[in-house]
Amino acid sequence: MAKKKISRKELLKRPDEFLTLSSRAVNFFNAHTNVFKYMGLAIALIVVVYLGLNTYMRYINKKGQNAYNLAYDTLSQNMRPDAGPEGLKKSEELFDKVIDDYGLSKAARLALAQVAYLQFADKKYDEAIALYKKFSKKVSGNVDFESLTNLALAACYEAKGDMKKAIQTLNPILNRPAHPFRETAMLSLERLYRLDGQPEKAREILKEFVEEYKTSPFLPMAKARL
Repeated sequence: MAKKKISRKELLKRPDEFLTLSSRAVNFFNAHTNVFKYMGLAIALIVVVYLGLNTYMRYINKKGQNAYNLAYDTLSQNMRPDAGPEGLKKSEELFDKVIDDYGLSKAARLALAQVAYLQFADKKYDEAIALYKKFSKKVSGNVDFESLTNLALAACYEAKGDMKKAIQTLNPILNRPAHPFRETAMLSLERLYRLDGQPEKAREILKEFVEEYKTSPFLPMAKARL
C-alpha cells in the first residue's frame, strides 16, 4: 500500500526541526546554568593552578641551580692538594642547603650525589652508601646515572672491605655489552676479584676485556696483568 503523501500545507503546519532542537538546547542550558557556571570556574581554577605551579617550579629550579653552582664552584676550589678539610666541609654545607632549601628543584637531585661523594671522601662510607642509594631511586630509569651510581657504590663497598658486595653491585653493568661504562666496570671488577681472592675470575675478565676493547687506552695495562 502506497504511503499517503504529506501535503505542503501540513508540512508548513509542523514545527521546524532545527528550531525545535535549538529551543531544547536553550531550555537545557537555562535549566543547568549553575552547573555550567561552576564547570567554567573549575576549569579556570585548574588553569590558574597549573600556571602558578609552572611559574613556581621555574623559580625553584632557577634558585636551586644558582645555589648548586655556588656549591660546585666552592668544591672545585677546594679539590686542590693543598686544600684543607674546612673547604670540603663548606662545600658539603652548601650542597646540603640546595637539598634543604630547594628540594623540589632538579639541582637538589644532583646535590645529593655530591654530598654522597663528600661523605665518601671523608671516609664515612655507610653515610655515602645511604645517600647514593637514595640518589639511585631518584634517577631510576636513567641508565647512565644508575650505572655511575653503581660504580660509586662499588667504590664505597671496596673501601669498607666488602668486596663481594662491590662485585655484586657492578655485575649488572656487564650484562649490557653496549653500555658506555662497561669498560670501566670490567677493570674495576678485575681488581675486585683479585682482592677477593678469585684470580681465575679476574683473569677471565681481563681476557674478555682484551678481546672486546682492542682500541682502549687501558689495553696495555690489561695485557700486562694477564
